[in-house]
Amino acid sequence: MRDTKHLGKHASKLAQEAKEKTLFRTQRKAVEAGAHGTLDYTIKKGVNKNKIADEKILKSKK
Repeated sequence: MRDTKHLGKHASKLAQEAKEKTLFRTQRKAVEAGAHGTLDYTIKKGVNKNKIADEKILKSKK
């Protein structure tokens, strides 16, 4: 008797957690890439100060 109660509680708890996870996944919004300048990096010091770090500048640094 005791075992079946605990197993039943555990199974219902797992089902509830799985349901919550699926609900949270469907409510997530996609992140906008490059929003608010997060995609590009501006160089702070040196010859290329205040320039956006792109492939051309980064290759010449190596």
